[in-house]
Amino acid sequence: MKGIILAGGRATRLYPITKSVCKQMLPVYDKPMIYYPLSVLMLAGIKDILLISSSKELPRFKDLLGSGKDLGIRISYAEQKKPEGIAQSLIIAEDFIGRDSICLILGDNIFYGYNLVKLLQNHAKLKKGAVVFGYCVKDPARYGVFKFDKKGQVASIEEKPAHPKSSWAVSGLYFYDNDAPKIAKRIKPSARGELEITSVNNEYIKRGGLKAEFLGRGHAWLDTGTYESLIDASVFIKTIEERQGLKIGCIEEVAYRMKYINKGQLIRLAKRMPAAYGNYLRNLSRE
Repeated sequence: MKGIILAGGRATRLYPITKSVCKQMLPVYDKPMIYYPLSVLMLAGIKDILLISSSKELPRFKDLLGSGKDLGIRISYAEQKKPEGIAQSLIIAEDFIGRDSICLILGDNIFYGYNLVKLLQNHAKLKKGAVVFGYCVKDPARYGVFKFDKKGQVASIEEKPAHPKSSWAVSGLYFYDNDAPKIAKRIKPSARGELEITSVNNEYIKRGGLKAEFLGRGHAWLDTGTYESLIDASVFIKTIEERQGLKIGCIEEVAYRMKYINKGQLIRLAKRMPAAYGNYLRNLSRE
């Protein structure tokens, strides 16, 4: 399975901060936002990753992440000339995907919780159909929302409905088989003029091939697309890290614990990083 991080969009809700800084480069407590979705893909066992962004922002991501070699993975880059919806990323990535299945994650999403790694790695084995992750929210009208039938099965997904049929939102993490780019090419733009990922998901529902994985109380899904949610995410990460002494979304640690790199490589990375972050990596190498 291959991975896609969509780090595009206009980020108008975070203006004027994003006038000079890409949203996915903004700090979420002690790390750039992009570290968190990248770490999710790495924890799923995915080592071949495509990052999609605008021509303006791609050089910044390349400067930050490089080829991924230092992490034992491969990171490629592709341009999104104009943001036209999440599903557009599947079309942009068609050649990269090739004959593989794919995991798509949004660049402003953070996932945390018990048993998450096992869930990710299980779904990374997907060969047919699709898996989307649901999360209960108090403001479902901001998201794609699950609609259930009388038996409690997913009947459809509605994009940003004025009157949501449930409180279960579709998060920004999707596993798809190799048909996803073909489906994305066939869908029509919504009233917003975008290729909605909800349209792709509904096509899988029609085929009987979509599974919904609902994240319960033991999990956190943070969408950092607004000022409030960005602050909330930083406070959440800070609280967990200070309490446990363990970092969330530390891509160097993930690479080491997933055995993508060895202890010597971790130590070399630590030497290049000053202050507390480097000390944290050095302590890991002494475990």
